[in-house]
Amino acid sequence: MGGGYHPASRRGVTAAVEAGAVSTPRLVESDADVAACWPVMRLLRPHLASAEAFADRVARQRTTGYRLSAVWEGNNVVAVAGWRVQENLLHGRHLFVDDLAALEARRGQGFGSMLLAALKVEGRLAGCDKLVLGTALANVLAHRFYYRHGLLATGLGFSGSLVVVA
Repeated sequence: MGGGYHPASRRGVTAAVEAGAVSTPRLVESDADVAACWPVMRLLRPHLASAEAFADRVARQRTTGYRLSAVWEGNNVVAVAGWRVQENLLHGRHLFVDDLAALEARRGQGFGSMLLAALKVEGRLAGCDKLVLGTALANVLAHRFYYRHGLLATGLGFSGSLVVVA
């Protein structure tokens, strides 16, 4: 989530939620709502070629517990998070955030904070001890956002292709 955190903007989001102009984060359940998340998610995941590719990936990932939560302004998604509850030897039972993004024009206005707060509640309700997320090393603005929200860098992930080139 890029951009700086501005308390005045956050108060504006709170007022907008209270006025009904912006929703509190809610689970994305329908195919139409998944499609509405695409304009935001493509900012974070440009390698997904289309809204259809995104919807297909979400459908496949849902079989392993993947969920989407979004903040809406009217019929438009302004911020979205992809997450799942998982358990492993490193973190125990935890809520893992795969994706967190907001429209560029709406960054720094408190939507990411709203999503993180909602995800922490989801994690607690699911019996999780931690919220864990991954982010690109180059995404320094997101790092600043996560630090401001009490998340600490505790590891480094590595990846490599398994595709065999003929």
